[in-house]
Amino acid sequence: MASTSSTPLSVSSSSSLIDAKASRQSAVASPQCVSLPTLPPPPVQPQNRPWKAATYCRKIARNVMTMATGEAPAEVASAELPDIVKTVQEAWDKVEDKYAVSSLVVAGGVALWGSAGLISAIERLPLIPGALELVGIGYTGWFAYKNLVFKPDREALIAKIKDTYKEVIGSS
Repeated sequence: MASTSSTPLSVSSSSSLIDAKASRQSAVASPQCVSLPTLPPPPVQPQNRPWKAATYCRKIARNVMTMATGEAPAEVASAELPDIVKTVQEAWDKVEDKYAVSSLVVAGGVALWGSAGLISAIERLPLIPGALELVGIGYTGWFAYKNLVFKPDREALIAKIKDTYKEVIGSS
């Protein structure tokens, strides 16, 4: 490790600052220091088409992924579908009135979005969330006492749940 002597810098004279810089530059050019070559500037891309650059980057990423896995993109796409997707496709093929079903799905999505907004608005009110939490805790306690504490009540609840399940699903 080479030792360097420090020269005091004086702010009052500009020549001493220039001399100090010159001595540092000569130290950089000494054979003990190694300098790396500079990188070329990045290519200039036109700003009017950012989508083209994004498409190019996606294409590069896709090629890198293909090379990394060693598989072609067509092989990745031909993977076997999960069972739930097959079940949904079979159920959709059995539906006669697809327009009505898709309308119900859209209406359900709108209702879900609206109810989430309503709940969010109620939650912002100062006392309502705490009161609703107390009502929920009270109802849970009442339900547990009425249906879960004693054995005959539990058996009646289980029978009622099984009957409701059979009505919804249908007995086979």
